Amino acid sequence: MAQKIALVTGASSGIGWATAVQLVQKGYKVIAAGRRAERLQELIQQLGQENVYPLQFDVRDKDAVHAAIAGLPAEWRSIEVLINNAGNAHGLAPIQSGNVEDWDAMLDINVKGLLYVTKEVLPIMIERKAGHIVNIGSIAGQEVYANGNVYCASKFAVDALSKAMRIDLVHEGVKVSEVNPGAVETEFSEVRFKGDKARAASVYQGFEPLVADDIAHLILFMVTRPKHVNIAEVTILPTAQAAATVINKR
Repeated sequence: MAQKIALVTGASSGIGWATAVQLVQKGYKVIAAGRRAERLQELIQQLGQENVYPLQFDVRDKDAVHAAIAGLPAEWRSIEVLINNAGNAHGLAPIQSGNVEDWDAMLDINVKGLLYVTKEVLPIMIERKAGHIVNIGSIAGQEVYANGNVYCASKFAVDALSKAMRIDLVHEGVKVSEVNPGAVETEFSEVRFKGDKARAASVYQGFEPLVADDIAHLILFMVTRPKHVNIAEVTILPTAQAAATVINKR
């Protein structure tokens, strides 16, 4: 039996990297999409070039997304699983002093990037009347918090899109799922705080946060359920977290 093929965006680090690793370990072949070519090459070295096909592009660039996916070799085109993981947070400021460039980056990557990639992959799934899309949202897409305004809005959009996509695609045999993590220690906060490693590290001090492998385990469980089972939506938090801004730090 041919190996199943999964496309993972944001595969060069964090949740995307961990998901690619676990999918390959489970027997999948993975199309690893990301902006950093050197990191994608490291992933290939770890998992083997027979198991990983690198696609270097920025999800914000719809022409690059189209060219990359349209240019896949025939043996890599039968994508059965799409993990829309690429996303980011930039800045943490009240709306009145927010940076417009930060707003653009979050909306372009978290919302438009997800749409661009999905648009390219869906015809492949619809033709076969089978497929599974997993969108990585956030607890910030379920409840807003101070200074999170546009980031929260972008993840609320992911939640709405996931629900709407599930309705639109139910007659096409395509599953749509959503994973909404709470505090996960990755490069997330380092990006949000413009490379300030000390400030980023402080976010996760005083409690045990989730790690990328925790989210990857959940994704793997979701995509390996029987054909008639779709785990539509999951919120996953560290035990110390009860809500977006309620964390038991000691």
